[in-house]
Amino acid sequence: MSDAPVDNSKRTWLIATGCAGAVGGVATAVPFVSTFAPSERAKAAGASVEVDVSNLKPGEMATVEWRGKPVWIIRRTPEQLASLDKLTPQMADPESKRTAYPTPEYAKNTHRSIKPELFVAVGICSHLGCSPTAKFQTGAQPSLPEDWTGGFLCPCHGSTFDMAGRVFKNKPAPDNLEVPPHKYLSDAMLLIGDDSKA
Repeated sequence: MSDAPVDNSKRTWLIATGCAGAVGGVATAVPFVSTFAPSERAKAAGASVEVDVSNLKPGEMATVEWRGKPVWIIRRTPEQLASLDKLTPQMADPESKRTAYPTPEYAKNTHRSIKPELFVAVGICSHLGCSPTAKFQTGAQPSLPEDWTGGFLCPCHGSTFDMAGRVFKNKPAPDNLEVPPHKYLSDAMLLIGDDSKA
């Protein structure tokens, strides 16, 4: 053991620089570590979305975002619903049996929905990810047949879908529009992203 005198100013300097280094290390580490935590936007992107559908009138469509995708909610008119059975022979997958975009069991019907009048679908074409446009007006229109009964047209490559999001035969889109998991919390409230039983 040495009996050399302790230099208090040097000791103070070493303690001060050590403390400053530790504070700097923590200041650098905190932002770095915080990047591993999901952001509020990322949390919201995967979360379920509640939608009030009480004000949606027949023939109207609302769009919400779920997991970064547009989700359409359409209140179909009686005429739009009636057209679905007539179009079934023209559909590529009328019973939604294809599995690229699995259809929930409760939507494996002609109207592809829980409630016949309310249709919920991801607004992304199954061909190359374009967003189809709503073409609810009936009759001949550019890029649509003369006997058009309403539905959706993907302007990128011409795929057409009926009012249940079923793709017509001989179109580039290989599958129907995706039906996301959803359920009704009440007559007015729809929950998109969760279809688990209570």
